Amino acid sequence: MTWLPGDVVVRREVWQGRPWLANPLYVVEDVDDVLVLYQPEGSPWGFGAGDDWPTPSGRHPYAGRTAWEGAGPLGLHRAGDPFAVWAYCSGPERSFLGWYVNIQAPFRRTAVGIDSLDLELDLLVSPALEVFLKDEAQVDASAILGRFSGETSAAIHRLGEELKGRIASGDRWWDDAWRDWAPTPDLLVAPTLEPGWESVPAADRRDLDLLRP
Repeated sequence: MTWLPGDVVVRREVWQGRPWLANPLYVVEDVDDVLVLYQPEGSPWGFGAGDDWPTPSGRHPYAGRTAWEGAGPLGLHRAGDPFAVWAYCSGPERSFLGWYVNIQAPFRRTAVGIDSLDLELDLLVSPALEVFLKDEAQVDASAILGRFSGETSAAIHRLGEELKGRIASGDRWWDDAWRDWAPTPDLLVAPTLEPGWESVPAADRRDLDLLRP
């Protein structure tokens, strides 16, 4: 399954076969093994039903928010990687703030878009390519709450340290030219989250492999 530029896909966070977060994004490019998605300001959030999710409140941490706020980030997703790389900008002039490496389950293509699961740990890469780990404590807290196992928690920490070293040494697969990308006017219109996004066909009702495709 390959999408065309301008297509709208739904990126879902899926835990134990149940979507608990959804957000419609625009396809910028879907070539070879890299999927590039854009999240415009105003792109709405959708939240899965129930209050039994693995968080202190039982709801997704974003619960209560209605839409993405601020300049839209651009996400680079490479098939099989347990992380995505987002270019963050500020203001209408899209001043580049840096790269945000989001550690997550390798994405799976679905009939409506892609499924993944955030694994809490992130890396911030400054424009000068300084690398910082973020939310280390959240990894262990989420494991205690049952979002993933203690074994997976340890593997996430190891992956974070590995990625930090690789990026700091210049091992970055993504094209730095994406930092200067700007959306065309049609991509600034927030897409709609269509009804039915919570539906998961029987063939897809299986857990994501958290660190492998």
